[in-house]
Amino acid sequence: MLFASGGFRVKLFDIEQQQITNALENIRKDMKLLEQSSSLKGSLSAEQQLFLITGCSNIQEAVEGAIHIQECVPEDLELKKKVFAQLDGIIGDDVVLSSSTSCLLPSQLFAGLVHVKQCIVAHPVNPPYYVPLVELVPHPETAPATVDRTHALMQKIGQSPVRVLREVDGFVLNRLQYAVISEAWRLVQEGIVSPSDLDLVVSHGLGLRYAFIGPLETMHLNAEGMLSYCDRYGESMKHVLKTFGPIPEFSGATVEKVHQAMCVKVPDDPEHLAARRQWRDQCLMRLAKLKSQMPSQ
Repeated sequence: MLFASGGFRVKLFDIEQQQITNALENIRKDMKLLEQSSSLKGSLSAEQQLFLITGCSNIQEAVEGAIHIQECVPEDLELKKKVFAQLDGIIGDDVVLSSSTSCLLPSQLFAGLVHVKQCIVAHPVNPPYYVPLVELVPHPETAPATVDRTHALMQKIGQSPVRVLREVDGFVLNRLQYAVISEAWRLVQEGIVSPSDLDLVVSHGLGLRYAFIGPLETMHLNAEGMLSYCDRYGESMKHVLKTFGPIPEFSGATVEKVHQAMCVKVPDDPEHLAARRQWRDQCLMRLAKLKSQMPSQ
């Protein structure tokens, strides 16, 4: 949907035809709803964008003439390596091979490929139609031109690409996310705060700020600049950080406690989860509109 919104022809490939059929049906439904709510991205109508998206059950036919291939198979290293090995044998030197992986390292994914200079991780954030961040993570042998091309393409389709300068487990977004989850878990596990109140701390506190500015700019603005902030709060931060506990197990009694609290708010059956995700997406859509109306800095 994002690539079509930028006017690009898109071919969807899967080994199961039903997956392609379902995807095309869901895309049509989503695009029509987005158009009705004036939230469709790009300058083309829903029908024009839908015309650009087709399905294909032959991988060689799917990638013929492609400038960019975005792999989106399940988060399984061996499966992804198998897909890239297959692609490596049929592509030329003028296409970018990109993975959507959220954690697997490029040095593992692309090891031994002939076209490794054309390989990159372009990790989107779920749901990518409403959350524009894309992490670009190169293999040590990825050509700078591959990074530049992917960065330009993501910008063209309205995403916000960031360059991760070298690979690291979890990249940047998940390292930050897991740090928050880890401390959130410890606070609930140690009886400091309830699961529902913990979520309020983020959704009605940190999250409001972080929707527009990051943690470093927050520090900069919460004092007379970064030097002032570190001088004023540095010792306090170190004192608190030293009290953080070990990595949680994410199992046992705490899982049950958190699960029960979450199910009070959102029961874990497919219908309730789908409705809550739809509500989430509507919130993100409206937030994205607000952000687009704010002066660009």
